[in-house]
Amino acid sequence: MTRMLLVEDELKIANFMILGLQGEGYEVHHEIEGLSALQSLFKKTYDLILLDVMIPGKSGYEILQSLRSEEIKTPVIMISAKSELSDKLLGFEYGADDYLTKPFFMEELIARSKVLLSRKQNTNIEVLTVGELSLDRVTRRVNWQGKSLVLSQREFTLLEYLMRSPGNVFTRQQIMQFVWGIDFNTQTNIVDVCIQRIRKKLVNSEKSELNDFPIESIRGIGYRIQKPD
Repeated sequence: MTRMLLVEDELKIANFMILGLQGEGYEVHHEIEGLSALQSLFKKTYDLILLDVMIPGKSGYEILQSLRSEEIKTPVIMISAKSELSDKLLGFEYGADDYLTKPFFMEELIARSKVLLSRKQNTNIEVLTVGELSLDRVTRRVNWQGKSLVLSQREFTLLEYLMRSPGNVFTRQQIMQFVWGIDFNTQTNIVDVCIQRIRKKLVNSEKSELNDFPIESIRGIGYRIQKPD
């Protein structure tokens, strides 16, 4: 069973999260302050950490710093009412994998948790393959319909992010947050431009159209990698 550590001192919020996560079949251990949470993390192994920023004892930032300094790479979702860009960037700088601001919908927390858990399960896979599309995490080469090349860092990260969960739809906001560390609406088409670059680099115009490439645009929402038939 997937084991999560929830570090949250507001009991009403904690109970809400525990009920929702247990309903999805997850085992949840709850701590309300930083020192006991850190002790638990050094004694036990968890698959995912849900970490509030403002907690007694040690802050979420301090806990995260301690974990990463000890090479503990367990995925972390920081959860906080602090919604300023500077707070979010600080979390990512210390090693957070995601940052969720309060209030939030339980469905969003579960969706983000599933993405990180899926990534963790696939960390030892050197080559990701979806249909005719393959991505080599060691050589950083991408292959599609006989064409092979090395993408830029952003392009590679974006494609890998989508390929880890084929069929799942990711919003532009989620993609921006993961690839660029931007967690606010920039009113730009940065994601669309990057995906168009990937398509143009990999599609052989003599054999295929750009839209044949398996990144599917979901109107008004975002993108997904199509599951093979």
